Amino acid sequence: MRLAASEWQSLRQEADELECAWSETYQALVEAAHAEPVLRSLYPFTSHWALRFSTTTRPRLTAVGPCLTANGDGTYGVSDGVAGPDLGRFATAHEAVALAVRRLPPGLGPVALGG
Repeated sequence: MRLAASEWQSLRQEADELECAWSETYQALVEAAHAEPVLRSLYPFTSHWALRFSTTTRPRLTAVGPCLTANGDGTYGVSDGVAGPDLGRFATAHEAVALAVRRLPPGLGPVALGG
């Protein structure tokens, strides 16, 4: 869906232009998630600097799968939702993304409009 691709493009540009202590870590996370076809097919969104995914677009997001974070210490976290249980911390963005992909429910279809 074009809206998901457009949101990915905006998210990647925002991560590239970000100037803060963890900007390189965050950018690596966004790029690693985008490189994964199943995540790229979902609608990405952020909340409190956590990267999430949805099967619907705004305004009614339908969050699916784990939450990914880029931590200030250069590690990457995976949890079940923003305030959910911690599933692990990883040295690389690719390791965190791989766990997120394994935790996705099977049979996700194309992104639908969330209105």
